[in-house]
Amino acid sequence: MPGIDECLLQAMRLPGAMGAAVVDWTSGLALGTIGDSPTNDHEATAAETAELARMAAEHPAFAPEEPVPGDEAAARELPVEDVIITTRTGYHILRFVETTFDSSVFLHLWLDRDQGNLALARLRLGDLAERLVLA
Repeated sequence: MPGIDECLLQAMRLPGAMGAAVVDWTSGLALGTIGDSPTNDHEATAAETAELARMAAEHPAFAPEEPVPGDEAAARELPVEDVIITTRTGYHILRFVETTFDSSVFLHLWLDRDQGNLALARLRLGDLAERLVLA
């Protein structure tokens, strides 16, 4: 079970990975970063991506149907697994991390568009998010 640093190192092993971060979308703070940042400022990028993640996770258009009363596990689940943004030069994947406690954390991976494999990165990032241990 990898911690934040190991998770980020594994993310950077993906083809085309240019930078990665673990971000708290409630506060907009980066809990860990590695590699480059699209804005050359990891903290600014974390705050900006947190806004996008928060909007996706809390917007009624993406919310599931009301959970069955008493189904506490379904009530804790985030309505969104990930957000993918494509630009002319890269891909950004925001993968939400589900935990047993009330979590508001996501992984942000920035990939070079020419060298990255979006499908592979999405699958591997999902695996990393499932195994990530937040201490």
